[in-house]
Amino acid sequence: MTEDETSRKAREILEQNGIEEPEEGKGRGPSQAAQLVAIARKRYELFMSEDGRPYGVKADGANIALPLRGKAGLRSQLSRIYNDENHGAVASQSALADAMTVLEGVAQAADPRVPHVRVARHGEGVVVDLGDADGRCVIITPDGWDRAARSPVLFRRSGAMKPLPVPLRAGDGLDKLRALLNTDEEGFRLLVAWLVACFIPDLPHPILTFRGEQGTGKSYSAKMVIGIIDPSGAPKRTAPRDIKSWATQAFNSWALCLDNVSIIPDWLSDALCRAVTGDGIVDRALYTDDDVVVLEFRRVLAMTTIDAGALAGDLAERLMTIELHLIPDHKRREEAEMDAAYAEAHPAILASLFDLLAQVLKVLPDVVLTERPRMADFARILAAVDKVQGWQTLDAYKASARDAVADVLDGEPFAQAVAALVDRAGEAGLTLTASELLERVPTPDKLPKKWPKDPTRAGGQLKRLAPALRTIGIEVDDSKRGPKPKKQRLYTLTASAERRYETASPASPEEGETASDLGEQGGRYRGDASGPPQSGGTLGNAGGDAALFTASPTGTAPDQHEYDWGDAGTLGDAEMQPLSSDAVCSTCGIPLDPVLAGAGETTHPGC
Repeated sequence: MTEDETSRKAREILEQNGIEEPEEGKGRGPSQAAQLVAIARKRYELFMSEDGRPYGVKADGANIALPLRGKAGLRSQLSRIYNDENHGAVASQSALADAMTVLEGVAQAADPRVPHVRVARHGEGVVVDLGDADGRCVIITPDGWDRAARSPVLFRRSGAMKPLPVPLRAGDGLDKLRALLNTDEEGFRLLVAWLVACFIPDLPHPILTFRGEQGTGKSYSAKMVIGIIDPSGAPKRTAPRDIKSWATQAFNSWALCLDNVSIIPDWLSDALCRAVTGDGIVDRALYTDDDVVVLEFRRVLAMTTIDAGALAGDLAERLMTIELHLIPDHKRREEAEMDAAYAEAHPAILASLFDLLAQVLKVLPDVVLTERPRMADFARILAAVDKVQGWQTLDAYKASARDAVADVLDGEPFAQAVAALVDRAGEAGLTLTASELLERVPTPDKLPKKWPKDPTRAGGQLKRLAPALRTIGIEVDDSKRGPKPKKQRLYTLTASAERRYETASPASPEEGETASDLGEQGGRYRGDASGPPQSGGTLGNAGGDAALFTASPTGTAPDQHEYDWGDAGTLGDAEMQPLSSDAVCSTCGIPLDPVLAGAGETTHPGC
């Protein structure tokens, strides 16, 4: 085009978009930047999200928020529109940059809005973004679900997202999903309940953990499950290298899975916990020195593992573990066959899950939990699923959570030593300072990595381990203070009646058990001084009494009285017991059974 034609076309663009040409621009035509701004203000609603990111929404199109910058953002859309309306002319980079600066200012003047990712609340129901170019969605309410051409809720997309198939009622989708997994019925039902909860965005979701040996289909199961909720080009991710890369991944997906996790560093453990309950990462904005951007998210997470190693207690409480069984060679299927079966079943699986979700939303207001475990909002969803389906997923989840937390203690020698100390204390328990606790627990010759090195760390360690200890029946109370002037914090440690029964009243061992067999059974036979000796249990009695003596402090009589460290009924038979040992296990630091020590053993048979 000639210069006159370009100027005329620019004036037409301004007139079409309701913008008057500036006085200084008359005669030579508006600039490219002015034309781009006019196009954007006419066709898009501009606003800032609550975390300070500028977006634009097409006024007469899908309710999808486009970021101003980026490959799939408003900038590229404006370039295309400008090219179409100017007979192939291309806007310069400087004009686009100037236009973006103006549009960011326009967005800041508008009221902030919240663009959601994949799922969002809408009144009493839930809206699921299908992720297609037309902006279609599914709206699920207590009365059922239906497809809609335009979402009533604002969504945003990312390059990591792929479209969901349109849900179709074509047979029982849950049966089709069951045929694709190799877990037991309890695990399958728990997984279905978790999937239903994943479409309810405003609650924390436990981290789904597929666990099993090699050849159990962990990775493929995780890919399918994440694809049901939030399809992606990379549904399985390797563990991130740092917090920034993790935040970027989590911000741009509703559901994601960490595959083949073998160890979880402390920073990632904390990041996973925060992502479950809601997180925000602050980072410096690109090309600036003092401006920041905030990545806010609460996500649905999964991971696969054979053995994730020693887990932190707070992370273990947020896991929901599904055990997968080994697939026999004659039943193993090729991946292409599985892909085809999954693609065919996906629409029906979604339809069945949405049917169940609608029923759950209907009964949820009437569901009241008498006991609220950790992740109580999720537990309430399970209770609603159980009410609808007649299942027992809540009980299964509680049992899974208890097992996960109890497993934490396997990697905590200090917690094991504290548990042994409380078991020997009897019904009264212990009340002592962190310093006294550190003195009383048997200290291994070679300190484990997490063993506290001073009273301050001992108190902190005890507080961190308190949830895991409660899971195995040991209550920890740190609300008391000692007498003035020091007013030191006192820790009261008591074993529950159930735990005392389990450790003090074992079933009679089978005839012919050896001393090693008795030692391997651990605490059940140690400390068996409170009740009548069982058949074959005299060695356990002797071991229990000997352990009482070896762990007894060399404090004064008033100290011993204050902490109820044994009594005449417990120790009266001590002089009749010939067995005694000061030896402790070289692996875990817990006192050895005297019989084992007398036989020259240095570790427990199970260590």
